[in-house]
Amino acid sequence: MENFIYFSYLASLAAYFILFLFASLRKNRNWPFILAALLSAIWSASALRSLQDNEFFLADTLVFETLRNTALFLLLGTMLYKQQNAAGYQYVLRAKSTLPATVIIFLTVSIETFPDLLEFIQQTTRVDPRFFAHVVFAIFGLILTEQLYRNTPLSLRWHLKFLCLGIGALFAIDLIVYSKSLLYKHLDMPLWQSRGIINVLIAPCLALALPRLDALTSQAASSAPRKTIFYTTILFGCGVYLILMSATGFYLKQANAEWGESIQTIFIFLAIVLLVISFTSGKIRALAKVYFGKHFFHYSYDYREEWLKISQALAKLESLDELKDFIISTLTNLVESSGGGLWLKNDQGHFFLAAAHNLHLTQQELDSLKAEPHLPIYLTQKQWVIDFYELAHAPEVYDDIDLSPWCYEDSEVWLIVPLFHLQHLEAFVVLTQPRAPRKLNWEDHDLLKTVGMQLANALALNKASEALANNKQFETYHRLSAYLVHDLKNIAAQLSLVVKNADKHKHNSDFFDDAIDTLNHAVNKMQHIVEQLKQGKPSPSAAILTNLAAIIKNIARQHNGTPAIEVETDLIECMIKADQNKLISVITNLIQNAQDAAQKPDGWVKLVLTRQADYAVLKIMDNGVGMEPSFIAERLFKPFDTTKGNAGMGIGAYEARDFISKNAGQLEVESQPGQGSTFTIKLPLV
Repeated sequence: MENFIYFSYLASLAAYFILFLFASLRKNRNWPFILAALLSAIWSASALRSLQDNEFFLADTLVFETLRNTALFLLLGTMLYKQQNAAGYQYVLRAKSTLPATVIIFLTVSIETFPDLLEFIQQTTRVDPRFFAHVVFAIFGLILTEQLYRNTPLSLRWHLKFLCLGIGALFAIDLIVYSKSLLYKHLDMPLWQSRGIINVLIAPCLALALPRLDALTSQAASSAPRKTIFYTTILFGCGVYLILMSATGFYLKQANAEWGESIQTIFIFLAIVLLVISFTSGKIRALAKVYFGKHFFHYSYDYREEWLKISQALAKLESLDELKDFIISTLTNLVESSGGGLWLKNDQGHFFLAAAHNLHLTQQELDSLKAEPHLPIYLTQKQWVIDFYELAHAPEVYDDIDLSPWCYEDSEVWLIVPLFHLQHLEAFVVLTQPRAPRKLNWEDHDLLKTVGMQLANALALNKASEALANNKQFETYHRLSAYLVHDLKNIAAQLSLVVKNADKHKHNSDFFDDAIDTLNHAVNKMQHIVEQLKQGKPSPSAAILTNLAAIIKNIARQHNGTPAIEVETDLIECMIKADQNKLISVITNLIQNAQDAAQKPDGWVKLVLTRQADYAVLKIMDNGVGMEPSFIAERLFKPFDTTKGNAGMGIGAYEARDFISKNAGQLEVESQPGQGSTFTIKLPLV
C-alpha cells in the first residue's frame, strides 16, 4: 500500500511538473495557470516527503494544498472577470469577494503553519478547523467553476470545457475527502491515498484546456463588456448541507459513545435519502427555487438596465426596416432563440409577415397562417406570451385557442410574443426553438412582455412619424395645386380676351392667326396641367349609370400603345352606378401601370370583364416585373410612395382603392416577382 501511495503522488508530481514546463515555455503565458501548475507540483512533492521523512507529517502538506487552491481561485477568478473586463487581474483585486476570501486563506495558512495556534483552536472548539476550511475551499472552488462556465456565452464555452471539467473534478474529490474527514474527526486515508492518481488523470484535461484559453481571452477582449450574473444551484446548498450533517453526526457520536458509530451511520443514511428525495422531487425543487429566489436573491434581470439598453439602441435606428430587424434580434437574444419572424398589422387590421430571420416557413404554411384570424383575437384578450413548451406539457392552459396551424410536423415554433401599445395589438413575434433547450420562468415572461411593450411603442412612434410625413406631403401637394390653379386663371384670362375681341376683329385675318396661336398655347398648357392633375382629388360629382363594358373598350382603343391591350369579354352591357370620369381615370391609371410594368418584347396586357353574382368583375392582367408580397402589403396603397421617381406622385393605387371602396366595391391584388400582376376590381351591378 505504501508503494501505491508513493507512486501515486510521484506520478502526480511528474504530471504537474510537465504541465508547468508546458505552460511556461508557451509564447502566450497564462501566469495564474503557471502558478497553479507549479504549486500543484510542490503540493505533490510535499506529499512524497511526508511518506519518506518521519519528521514530516501528512498534516504538514495542508498548507501547500491551501496555496494550490489559492492559485486555482486566482485562475478561475481571472477568467471569470475577463468576461466583462479585459483587465482581469486588476478587476479581481477590486472584487467584493476578494477581501473575505483573502482573510480566510490567511487565517487557514496561519493555523496550518503554527501548531500552537492550531492546538488553541482545537482545545477551544473541539473541532479541527483545517478540515472545515478545506471543505469551504472545495465548495468555493465548485461555485467559481460553475460561475465561470455559466457566465461564458454558449459560443465560447467550448474553450472552457476541459478547464472546468478538470478543476471541478478536483474540488469535488476534495469536498468528499474533507467532509468525511470532518465527520470522523480524522483524515480519511483511503480517499487521501487515491488523490494522487486522480490528480494525474486531471492534468491532461488542464493541458488540453491551456491552448483553448488563448483563443477565449482574445475573443472575450474583443467582445463588448457585460455584467457577470451570479447563478445559484445546488452546489452551495449541498456544501452547507454536508457541513451541517457532519457537525450533527459528530455530536450524535459524542452524545452516545456506545451506540454513536451505529447512530452516526443510520443518520448519514437517512440524510442521504432525504437529500436524494429533495433533489429528485420536482415540486420541492420548484418551491425551494421560488422561495430562495424571492427572499435571498435579486431578480435575474435588471429591468432598468435592459430598458435603458434597448432605448439607446432604438434611438440609433433610422428606418422601419432597421426597426423590424432590431425587434427580431432583441427578442431572440433575450431568450437565446435561433430565429424568428415579425408579423405587423396593416391599415385593414390584417397581420402579415414583415421580416424574418432563420424562420423556416414555406409559402404554403405562410398562406395558411395568413388565413388564421383567431390568433390576434386570442393575443388581444389574454395578453400573454404563448409558450409551445408549456403547450406540450400542459395543453389545458390553451384550451381557448386552436394552435394546430403552428404545431405542424417538424415545427420549430417555440414562443409567440405579442407587442401591445395602449392595450392594442400592434404586432407579434414568432420565435423558433432556442440554441440550447430551456424552460422559461415567470421572470422570462415578464421581461418579454416588458420589452415587447417598449418595442410596440417604437412601432407606434414610427407609424405616427410616417403619418406626419404623409400630411406634410399632402400639404406640399396642395401647394402645387394652388400654383396650377393660378396657371388656369391665366389661361382663362387669355381665352376671355379672345372672346371679348372676337366681335370687333372677327373679319381681321391677323386676329384669327393670333387667336389660333392663343388657343394652341392654351390647349398645350391645359394638357400639361391635366397630366399632372388627373391622379389628383377631383371635385365632387354625382354617380350615374355607366356601361362598364363600353368604357373599357373605349379606353383600350385610346391607349392601345406598347404593349397592346387585349379585351376579353362576352358582355355588351354591364351597368354600374359610379362617377364615370373618375372611373375612367382609375381604370386608365391601372392600365398605364400595367403597360409600364410589361415593357418587354413579349409583354402583354389583358382586360377581362365578367359577372359574378351581383358584381361586375374587371381583371387588369399583365406579365410584367411583378411585385413582392411585402411591397403589396406595406407600400402599394401608401400615398406618395412611388417606385417611379419623379415620374409619378405615388397616389394612383391609393386613389383607386379609395374610389372603389367608396362605391361598395373591392380591389384585390395578386402578383409574383417576374411573373406579372393581376388587379381585380369588383363593383356592384345596378
